This record gives sequence, structure tokens and C-alpha cells, in this order.
Amino acid sequence: MSMVPFSLAVWLLLLPVLLKVCGKPAQRIMGGEPAPSDGLSWPWQVSILYRDQPICGGALIAEKWVLSAAHCFPNIKSQTTHSDVVLGAYQLLNTSSNTVTSDIQQIILHPTYDSDSSRGDIALVELKSPVSFTKYILPICLPETSAKFSMEESCYVTGWGDIQPGVELPPPLTLQEVKVPLIDREKCNSLFNATQHEPQLHNPVGPGMICAGYQEGGKDSCQGDSGGPLACPCDGHWVLAGVVSWGIGCGRPGLPGVYSSTPFYATWISQHIPNMTFVTCGKGGTTSGKSEVNGREQNYPVVTLLLVFFTLTLL
Repeated sequence: MSMVPFSLAVWLLLLPVLLKVCGKPAQRIMGGEPAPSDGLSWPWQVSILYRDQPICGGALIAEKWVLSAAHCFPNIKSQTTHSDVVLGAYQLLNTSSNTVTSDIQQIILHPTYDSDSSRGDIALVELKSPVSFTKYILPICLPETSAKFSMEESCYVTGWGDIQPGVELPPPLTLQEVKVPLIDREKCNSLFNATQHEPQLHNPVGPGMICAGYQEGGKDSCQGDSGGPLACPCDGHWVLAGVVSWGIGCGRPGLPGVYSSTPFYATWISQHIPNMTFVTCGKGGTTSGKSEVNGREQNYPVVTLLLVFFTLTLL
């Protein structure tokens, strides 16, 4: 009878746990504060550079894919050639051995993108080479089309954008975070309609958009945060609820930030990343029990039992 070394048996049993990575960190944003200095809180946060200058944020969703905003890429041909994606960064001007810079293979804008209405303001960025996951570089979970988020839920927006309208984040460009509640589309449109009187701005928050912020203002994403993640907790994981899209000013009363809703675009994402796994978030904040591992679906209880059975039969 063949024998399996004890260390190998333990490794096999732990493999499902080790692979469960999406939305599980190891451990500017206007009106926010620096993210924890260990750099582990938001490992999916990326910075998109154009000719070595940060222009937008984004979120790592798989080993070769980043999700960002379509309006970040007005010149796809030039930006594909001259842009880089920085992963694992905390201070953009103080990069460390935890930081990885990747070239871009291609940029895919949503086919309905309209710069005037911000409809379809979402983009997929494919990296030239897959990145290795570390505790500083991990993907965030993606919600499936039917995912529902509680409007009482407090989520976080992160980025290296302006800290006030027209006021840039000072060196060394430390990643900022701000906690914001979600606002449903009907209420958000009511806020915009009450504040803005131009007819063309009536009900500006269309399908595929979600709002987050405070009615009194003061805390918001701002210029330079575009494309960055709106991350919400769900069953012990962080889920990408939205992508920073647009706003009127930053942190103005009655004018919350508007984000492209990732559940709305889940089908489109899966068309370009066929092996992508999505999680289900209900009103209670539960998930499907499945996690994305390098773009592959894993069902942990079943895998664990199979590995136990396989190991025992070899002992």
C-alpha cells in the first residue's frame, strides 16, 4: 500500500482554504483618511498610469483582468501602448518590493458607453501577463446579475484622487479610503432633481448606475478616483458593487457620487472572461458559497471531502 507523507496530506486538506482568495484581504477621496499603513486592506486596488502619470483607479478581478471606467480611456490606441497598471501599491511615490507594474494587452469599453450620459461607463483592462497573487495583490469578488445590496450597507471607496475639488492628494500619494452608504436610484434621482434645475439633468441616474454618499455631503470620491472600486462587505468577503463613474463636484450636499453598477454588467463581463465566477449577495448579505480562484469556480465543502477521501485511500 502506497503511503502519502503527512505534510502532503495536510497540504491537500488545506488547499481549498489556501485557494479561497477573492475579496479576502489579509488582514482621495474627499473627506476620507489614509488607508491602514500595512497596505493590506485593499489588495485589489490598482492605479492606471498614462505616460507615467496616474489618471485613474481600477480593481483587480482576476489574474489578468482589471475593471475600471470607460471614460478613463478616451484614446484607446495610445493608452494601450503607453499605459501601465500598478498593483500592490500603497504610496504611489514610495513603491516597494510589494508593488508590481504591468503592461496592458487590451482595453475593452462597454459597447453602450456614452460620454454625455455616462451610460455604459465601464471597461475591462487585460494585462499582458498574469500577476501572482500575494497578500498585497488579490482580486475582489464580483457580484452576479441578481445580487442585491442593502441600502443600509456602508461600503468603502478607495483611491489616490483629489482630496478637495481642485486640491490634489499631496506626496507621497497615500491611498485614501472613505466609508459611504449606498443610495437607491430613485432616491438618488430625487436628490439630483431637487438640487439641479436644468431639464437635461432630470433623472440623470440611469439603469446600470448606483449612488453612494451622504445627503449632507462632505465625503465622496473625487477627480482622479475614476474607475476605482466601491467595495461592499458580503458574507465575510468584499464584493465590487460599483466603479467610480461621475458626480457634480465632490462631496456637495444633495449630490452623491454615481457609480457604474457591476451586477448590471455581470453578463457582459462573463462574455469576455468566460471562466469568471460571480457571487450572490442577497438582502441579508449572503453569498453563493462559491469563490473565484484564478477565474475558476470552487465549491469548498465538496472539494474538501474529495481530498479527504483521496488521501485516506492512499494511506
